[in-house]
Amino acid sequence: MKYWLNLSALCVALLAASAPRANAQLKGQSIDKIIAKVDNYIVLRSDLEVAYLQASQNNQRQRPDMRCKVLENLVINKLMLAKADIDSVTVEEKMVNEQLDRRMQYMISTIGSREKLEAYYKKTVEQFKVELRKQVKEMMLAEKMQNSITADVKVTPAQVKRFFNEIPTDSLPFFSTEVEIGQIILTPKVGKDRKAEARAQLETLKGRIEKGEDFGTLARVYSQDPASAAEGGDLGFWGRGAMVPEYEQAALQLKPNELSGIVESQFGLHLIQLIEKRGTEYRSRHILLRPTSSAQDLEDARTRLDSIRTAIMQDSITFEKAAKKFSSDETTKNNGGYFTDATTNSTHIATENLDPVIYFITDTMKIGQITKPLPVRTDDGKDALRLIYFKSKTPPHAANLKDDYQKIQHAALQEKKAEAMNKWFDKTKGEVFINIDPEYSECKILQGETTMLDE
Repeated sequence: MKYWLNLSALCVALLAASAPRANAQLKGQSIDKIIAKVDNYIVLRSDLEVAYLQASQNNQRQRPDMRCKVLENLVINKLMLAKADIDSVTVEEKMVNEQLDRRMQYMISTIGSREKLEAYYKKTVEQFKVELRKQVKEMMLAEKMQNSITADVKVTPAQVKRFFNEIPTDSLPFFSTEVEIGQIILTPKVGKDRKAEARAQLETLKGRIEKGEDFGTLARVYSQDPASAAEGGDLGFWGRGAMVPEYEQAALQLKPNELSGIVESQFGLHLIQLIEKRGTEYRSRHILLRPTSSAQDLEDARTRLDSIRTAIMQDSITFEKAAKKFSSDETTKNNGGYFTDATTNSTHIATENLDPVIYFITDTMKIGQITKPLPVRTDDGKDALRLIYFKSKTPPHAANLKDDYQKIQHAALQEKKAEAMNKWFDKTKGEVFINIDPEYSECKILQGETTMLDE
C-alpha cells in the first residue's frame, strides 16, 4: 500500500530534533548544511537525516530511493509554507500557544516532571517555547495548507472495496487482537462550600502579598498549577486570545505589579499579578487554587452514574447516546464514548495499544458488560467517576472488509490524498524558487511527476 509521508509525524520528528539530543544515530555526522531552498525556507541535512530515520522506522519495506522520497516530502512541506505566504494563509497565535503547551506537556510527561526536563536540557520550559515557536507555527501552517489542498478528497465504498481488492493476498496486513471499549466520565460539581474555602485562602494570600510577602515565594508554596508554580507563578509573555477570557480580561485591566481580585475560570480560582506589557503581549503570574469535590459531591455523582448505567442496561438509552449526553470527557464523548486509534480514527484498538489501566479492567469482563462507577483522575487533575463498556473483541486476523473497514477506508483515503498532493506539487513547483543541492541531483525531485512514498 502507498501512503503520503505523514506530515504530523515528520514535524514531530523535526521538533524533537530541535531540542538538544544525544541521539547516537545522528552523532558523528558531517557538519550541518543547507541542502534545499524553497523561496525563504530551507531544508538542512540534519532535517533530512531525522526525517529519514522516522520514515525508516515506519516502513517495513525499504525502497532504494527512500532518502530521495523523504527529501521530496520535506521540499513539498516547505513549498506549502511558501505558498501560504503568497496566499496570506495564517494560523492564530492562540492556536500556536495551545499547540506549544501540548508539546511541552508531552515532553514533561515523557521525562517525568518539569524539573527533570529543565535539568536534563539545561533550559527552562519558557526557553523551550521560544525555540520551538517557529517550528510549531510552520508545522501548523503546512497542515492547514495540506488540509485545504485535500479538503474535497473523499472515497466511496466502491473505491474502498477496489483499493482493498488490489492488495495482493500475501501482502494483506495481519491485525492482532482488537477491542472496542467506551467510557462515560462524570466529573462531580464542586460544592459552594469548597469554592468559598479556596476563595478565602486566596484572599488571605493576597493580604500577605499586600503586606510585603513575595508573590513568587507564595506561588511556589500554594499554587496548584505545577508548571507555573515552579517559576513563581510566572506564565511568561502571551498575546491576546491565548488565555481563557476570564483570566485575560482581569490581567489586562491591571497596571504593572497590581493584584487582581479573585478570578474564576474553568481551571479554578486565580490571584493574578501583571508583571509588564510589551506591545500586544503581556506577562503575568498567578496563584491557582483548584477547589476539590467533597465526599458528598462524589457520592452524588456516583448515584447519578449508577442511574445512567441502569438505564443503559435496561435499554432505555444506548451507551452511545448516554456518552454524548452525560459524559464530561470531550475526547471520547463525541465518538459515542469510544476510545479510538489515533492513526486511523477506528474504534477498534489493538490490545497492546490500550491504556494499561483499561486493559486490566476489561481483561476479566465479558462482551457487552458495563462496569459499576469506578474512580478516575481526569487529565486536569480532578477526581471523577466513570463507567467502562466492553463492546466487542476481534481475534487476530488478516485484514478484511467486514472487520477492518474503517482502517481500509482510512488507507484508501490517504492514498487518494497523496495523489492530490502530488498533483498539487507538480502544478505548483514552477511558481516559486526551488533549489536542490547538487549532492542530491540523483533524486530528480524537480523533474517529471512526483511519486508517493511506499509504506
